[in-house]
Amino acid sequence: MYREIKAEASLGDRPVLALDIGGGTQDILLYTPGVPVEGCVQLVLPSPTVVAARRVRAATARRRAVWLKGTIMGGGAVVKALQEHLQEGFPVYAEPRAARTIRDNLEEVRQMGIRVGEEPTGEAVVVETRDLDLPLLGRTLAPYGVELPPLILVAAQDHGEAPAGVSNRAFRFRHWRNFVAAGGQIRELLYRRPPHYFTRLLAIQDSALPGHEILVTDTGAAALWGALADPRVKQWAGEGITILNLGNQHTVAFLLEGDRVWGLFEHHTALIDPAKLAEMVDLLQQGELTDEQVYGDGGHGCVIDSGYRPRAAYRRVAVIGPRRGMAKGLGYFEAAPYGNMMLAGCFGLCLALRGKEGNGALYS
Repeated sequence: MYREIKAEASLGDRPVLALDIGGGTQDILLYTPGVPVEGCVQLVLPSPTVVAARRVRAATARRRAVWLKGTIMGGGAVVKALQEHLQEGFPVYAEPRAARTIRDNLEEVRQMGIRVGEEPTGEAVVVETRDLDLPLLGRTLAPYGVELPPLILVAAQDHGEAPAGVSNRAFRFRHWRNFVAAGGQIRELLYRRPPHYFTRLLAIQDSALPGHEILVTDTGAAALWGALADPRVKQWAGEGITILNLGNQHTVAFLLEGDRVWGLFEHHTALIDPAKLAEMVDLLQQGELTDEQVYGDGGHGCVIDSGYRPRAAYRRVAVIGPRRGMAKGLGYFEAAPYGNMMLAGCFGLCLALRGKEGNGALYS
């Protein structure tokens, strides 16, 4: 039995820096207790991979070599820019950890033409690879009298370091499948230390400055929690609801009841149109969407717990994410937590922390 709890006026009792790092933007919230959420520092900036891609393209325009230095970060835009740079005939050098931004298997990176572990003999443009640069963010906010708090929450998508011969799509979805099989409790999705195969999330944690603690989660999980920051979605979730996150690169839909995920699918947004989206959501709600259908279409996969029972409540869909315009005309409810959809992942991170610590559960 669930009872509704009214929407929280605050996101917690201590200051938090929350960052939701996506394929197009990085969304930033500096939550300060006692300050209305609308008055807290909020930023929407280009994602680190977009910034790195611009630097690569600038090097291409200057006909210069590129030297990747740093650690593992999100690929996407920067990988595409590097491929274009190589196609133009200009060299790319990379430190081993930075090279894993492109592929986990460094031999595959070398086969692309990237000189892993070599240093350029002539002049090269250094492109730093990292998802989280706290010193830069601190310097950016300092002129406004804003300091970074010691507690930092970060969401980023991590495919995980797949074993040789295993698809990274299949390997990532294996994690979701295990999560649902273990009971699908959403409070388990925020990590003080993530599983060892989530090398990108571990690299983010390694970016911590002295005196800072970084907790991490997946962008899909942050979006799920973020949607629940909308009072109407939170109310519906007690009976069952479908929550759909349309991101710039990935689309994920969850079957949620209370604090439990009963099933989900994950796909690439570029491979979906409104008709396909509506069909997949409908099949998910009926419990009929299969892993083979999604994976075979170029997505990551689908899992539905054997205990799931379709009900009318799940026909309600709350949609969130920067590509939510794709769902226009499908009759879905557009969630707007605290009136700001783009910061939903950041709000979700804060609520996930409260839930993990036992003082912010949605239902009791």
